[in-house]
Amino acid sequence: MTKLFGESFSFNDNSEKEFGLGARRFKSFKQVADEAAISRFYGGIHYRDAIENGQEQGKQIGGFIIQKLKL
Repeated sequence: MTKLFGESFSFNDNSEKEFGLGARRFKSFKQVADEAAISRFYGGIHYRDAIENGQEQGKQIGGFIIQKLKL
């Protein structure tokens, strides 16, 4: 998404509206990814190294997809 929309693409997320929560403002897709990743750590779901490795793998997968789309 960053590759398509840029590093400073800000947006509001209102996906939790049905649960009574207000919209949240994000400055970038990276900010969302970082928050989602660290929440897995705080929730006791993953260890820190799994989060860091997962983020790197996600970047590699994204790069692979972008390369395939260019073909």
